[in-house]
Amino acid sequence: MSSNIPEQPSELQENLTMSMRGLGNRTILYQQSVAAVLGLYNNDFLSVDILHEKGPITAGELSRLTGLTTGSVTSLIDRLEKNGFVQRQPDPHDRRKVIIVPLYEDKEEVRKTYLLLHAAMVKLASSYSDEELELITQFLNKASTVLEEQIHQLHLQARNSSSSR
Repeated sequence: MSSNIPEQPSELQENLTMSMRGLGNRTILYQQSVAAVLGLYNNDFLSVDILHEKGPITAGELSRLTGLTTGSVTSLIDRLEKNGFVQRQPDPHDRRKVIIVPLYEDKEEVRKTYLLLHAAMVKLASSYSDEELELITQFLNKASTVLEEQIHQLHLQARNSSSSR
């Protein structure tokens, strides 16, 4: 068999893939609901969540991670800073750059919004052994890396198709 032809996925592999898509859809819907409760636009909330996950980063890095233009990211940061969700700080390594620091986890309304989900997820996690949790966590981390690679490829495709018009 040629190495260029992908193997047919097993039923279990196909079911896992479909479950991951379903989880992704529900995650997006949950994030949209949280954004609405907090009075944020979806892109604003997504950016704040990325900042929470990645830690303080530059506006350029946030632009790369979200696929938003640097101009859009600047406006987004202005809105988030005005509402107390992020703070700009000078980059200690490059005076020309600014680091965007997430503050939203410090906000009581955010803590309250995530409290029920956190409790439900801890309860779910408690139904698995430590070994199972390690395996699940390893899988989720690898799945996140795959998704980041795919997002990067799609951003490149979008840039290439818009520049060839």
